[in-house]
Amino acid sequence: MFGYRVPAPDQAMLISGGRRGLGGAPFRVVTGHGKFVLPIFRKTRFLTLSMCEAEVTENCVTRQGIALHVRAVIAFKVGNDTESIVNAGQRFLSDQDQMSVLTGRIFAGHLRSIIGSMTVEEIVTERQKLAAEVLDTSKVEMARIGLIVDSLQIQSIDDGDVGYIDAMSAPHKAAIQRQAQIAQAQATQASVEAEQVAARNQAEYARQTAVVKAEYSAEVDRAQAGPLAQAHAQQEVLDAQTELAQRAAQLRQQQLVAEIVKPAEAEAERIRVLAVAEAERMRIQASAAASHDRVALDRMLIDQLPLIVKEAAGGLAGANVNVLNGADGLGEIAAGLVSQGLTILDSVRQNLNSGEDRDKGGSADQLALPGFLAGKGEQGGRRSPQDGPVDLD
Repeated sequence: MFGYRVPAPDQAMLISGGRRGLGGAPFRVVTGHGKFVLPIFRKTRFLTLSMCEAEVTENCVTRQGIALHVRAVIAFKVGNDTESIVNAGQRFLSDQDQMSVLTGRIFAGHLRSIIGSMTVEEIVTERQKLAAEVLDTSKVEMARIGLIVDSLQIQSIDDGDVGYIDAMSAPHKAAIQRQAQIAQAQATQASVEAEQVAARNQAEYARQTAVVKAEYSAEVDRAQAGPLAQAHAQQEVLDAQTELAQRAAQLRQQQLVAEIVKPAEAEAERIRVLAVAEAERMRIQASAAASHDRVALDRMLIDQLPLIVKEAAGGLAGANVNVLNGADGLGEIAAGLVSQGLTILDSVRQNLNSGEDRDKGGSADQLALPGFLAGKGEQGGRRSPQDGPVDLD
């Protein structure tokens, strides 16, 4: 409709001209509804009420003298009240882009001032506190130009090549890395333990499966091979009984050999030894008969030799002798007895010869014999001529 103007929802319509309804303002402010405007007598302009943005990039020096490069973003707009619209319209209506430029400069100054009163640690760890202080100090100044700030965000803080922030964060980085390594080790350990538990469970399941299979197989074998197993058991019993009978027969045979055969062999050997001694006696007797000088002495020795051998043989028969090589062993024992008898005979003769040399006048029946002839095994020495003759009968 001709002469009727309506502002957009995010705009304020400023109508200049005329004097009614101004209330001391240089123009009339209309928001949210339309109004008739005389084209010739009134002039209409529009001021944006939408959100605007200003970016601040500033080099600031902290209370410690460390230079920081700070980047911040401010979100602002013209206030919705008439006073703010009037103030902003008077300043930015002809060039509304200047609102962002002026806002950035205002906040840059306040940002330098506040950072200069703080340390790097406070700035890094308390960014929200820094933003709140900047907003508080700039609120009054922004209200004078009809602007209100919705938010202030500190996007980055950098110390360049100084390395102060990196050095300050080094302990935290080390702690975080250590915690990460510990967490990784714990995760690895948990994974290994889980794998080991799974392996144990699999092994246990395999073992149980093998046991069940073995039990089932054993039951099947017992069901299928019951008579055959009984026959095998009976055969094993018969084999054991046969072996026991064989061992009993061998033991009885050994007992018979020890009780009958060995004593018989010993008796036979004793008889043979006596026969050999008798033959030797006869040979000596014959030799003595041919001699004229020592007939009486030789006769005495001949008469005593069978008695010596007989006594030795009798002692052998009554003794518990273990013969290792049977009849050959008994022959060796008998031959040893005869050899000892002959040795005794030679010794007596030599003693007699020595006695004749010492005493020519003595007779043969008065000579001494060894104590074992007179006492049949007693320990004695030689008899002296004063002990009297030996009674061989």
